[in-house]
Amino acid sequence: MPGKKTAAAEPEKSAAAELTAAENKTAAPVAEPAKEAPVKKAPAKKAPAKKPAKKAEGTESAKTEKKAPARRKNVKKAEAAPAMEEAPVAEAAPVAEAAPAEAEPKIEEKTTEETKVDEPVVDLPQPRRSVAFIGSECYPFIKTGGLGDVMYALPKALTKQNCDVKVILPRYACIPQKYQEKMVYRGEFMMDLCSDGRSFYVGIMEYVWDGVVYDFIDNNDFFSWGNPYTDLVRDIPKYCYFAKAALAALNYMNWIPDIIHCHDWQAALVPVYLRTLFANTPIGGAKSMITIHNLRFQGIYNIPTLQYWTGLPGYVFGYGFMKQGYEDANMLKGGLAYADMITTVSNTYAWEIQTPFYGENLDAHLRHHSGKLRGIVNGIDVDIWNSATDKLLAAPYDINDVIEKKKANKRALQEALGLEQDDGKMVIGLISRLTDQKGLDLVNAIFQQMVDGNTQIVVLGTGDGRYEDAFRWYENAHRGTVCSYISYNEGLAHQIYAGADALLVPSLFEPCGLTQLIAMRYGTVPIVRETGGLKDTVQPYNAFTNEGNGFTFDRYEAGLLLDAVNRAKTLYFTERERWDEMVERDMAKDVSWENSAKQYRDAYLQLKP
Repeated sequence: MPGKKTAAAEPEKSAAAELTAAENKTAAPVAEPAKEAPVKKAPAKKAPAKKPAKKAEGTESAKTEKKAPARRKNVKKAEAAPAMEEAPVAEAAPVAEAAPAEAEPKIEEKTTEETKVDEPVVDLPQPRRSVAFIGSECYPFIKTGGLGDVMYALPKALTKQNCDVKVILPRYACIPQKYQEKMVYRGEFMMDLCSDGRSFYVGIMEYVWDGVVYDFIDNNDFFSWGNPYTDLVRDIPKYCYFAKAALAALNYMNWIPDIIHCHDWQAALVPVYLRTLFANTPIGGAKSMITIHNLRFQGIYNIPTLQYWTGLPGYVFGYGFMKQGYEDANMLKGGLAYADMITTVSNTYAWEIQTPFYGENLDAHLRHHSGKLRGIVNGIDVDIWNSATDKLLAAPYDINDVIEKKKANKRALQEALGLEQDDGKMVIGLISRLTDQKGLDLVNAIFQQMVDGNTQIVVLGTGDGRYEDAFRWYENAHRGTVCSYISYNEGLAHQIYAGADALLVPSLFEPCGLTQLIAMRYGTVPIVRETGGLKDTVQPYNAFTNEGNGFTFDRYEAGLLLDAVNRAKTLYFTERERWDEMVERDMAKDVSWENSAKQYRDAYLQLKP
């Protein structure tokens, strides 16, 4: 029930607190003392002799085990029975691997020094804020696009900004078993959902990783089939349930955040529920933020169906809120109306979506709410995307040896893809979904003109059949010069980022874009259209001042894309020293999540000072 609560999430100092609680994310296995929490080695010293902590764990385990026998039957339906057998170990597993017992003597000798290491914690941004992320996907559990990357990387970056973060996700059956079996049972309850009083089971399974707590909403009726997104007939009821269950779970666990940060249409009903059905519950005092990752997808369906599956009051389906056209309701539109703040994934995209061309029929609605709309550019996980430690590369490199090592990676890429091995060739890469949104109609129009005796082109991706067939034809027509890999291969993507000289991103619209950020991180020069996050992150090259980190064009025209490609070729072949300087500038550019996380923290403080 929305208002149902237990003592499942006590404060950090309580002896009955779970060791995986979000309040204690920097040292999950140890519940005391606070000053040692940030020291990664300290838990290893304390763990063997930590009698009080074991009592706390035993107390909490006892509470859970009272429900466990009944839950095992439910868990079997969700294909996660091993979770109960391994629950006590799973709580500490992510940290235990990094705390070998053989390090204990050293830790005991250096306690005083390590206490000094704790001092910088005082300099963390104040005040501390708690944030609940609610979304439909998150790496590494389930990922279909950029949203999964953001749901993983942003919470992790926010923990370094003194934010207490919990991520709430659906427990899809397609989540890999290696994660399923380490989830810990947190509780279960029945929740009213539909307008006729129909109720559904809500189970909560928890997983802790990298200082972030992940709570999975478990229900076989909605999450037992394969892919997370199927069709609107099944997805609409599924995400109506998920949005309400996420809020009910927070009430149930008695974990009341300062901010609830939801993402895209799948979680867009969260602000609507929060201000209506949950207004008089403990969670009702939280502020809400919704982030638009791609405005094209909105969750639109007929009003009677949404009224039934949400159980929301009738006034919510008015024109100023969820109503769209004459007969439909729009879940994203409702979320935008009820949220306390709206963010997009770049400043330029925040402006673009208020215009008819980019607004996807919500431009007027967004202009009405423009006072609470802002843009914050995404980052990338610089630990994963690190050319110096990337084991998928033939020759890892950093900014000091990028010029030489990129040649070695280019030769390895040419050999792997059957291209003519020649350091003097310019290799242009394209890693993308093969759709009109990504500008593939422009690429298709000028492809033959890009191919010359000095240029090689590598395409990686899948999408519309007409583009897949076109690129296969280009490969057959230009053997040794063009390679079209019509699939997705993570290892090959890394090798293209490292081995290519330039990367094409000529999108029709691009809310943020990650490929250009990864390309710059790997010293590959981006060629982009000035839209959305591409405009915000790529500074056009200026031949007079020798500044900039890429080549850009503004209007969506094939001729302008060809001009940008030719400008890049000219610099590459005639002024290689300046090109190499641009490569080094790209690698020096900060594309991490740190700056973005600071901006999100500032936004949270605006909502709740």
